[in-house]
Amino acid sequence: MAITLTAIGTFILGLVLGALGGVYYLRNKMQNMTMSDAEIATMAKGMGMNLNQKQLAQIQRRMKNANQNQSKSKAPAKKQPSKAPTKK
Repeated sequence: MAITLTAIGTFILGLVLGALGGVYYLRNKMQNMTMSDAEIATMAKGMGMNLNQKQLAQIQRRMKNANQNQSKSKAPAKKQPSKAPTKK
């Protein structure tokens, strides 16, 4: 009985830790992902859109800005200096 409960608990713990590890891994991969113009054009064609060079450049710029904004939000916030109470 105890062996069965231990096995089931270990299995559930493995599933939970595996899922969390997978989410962490994919999140880091997606943040560091860069796409070339050809990859973006292929993806757009798969969605039924044909992009010209201006649109490709605009998408690249938006992806670059999004990556920069994400990296800024992860940086630790600077503490604001607190004002010391003044004696009267």
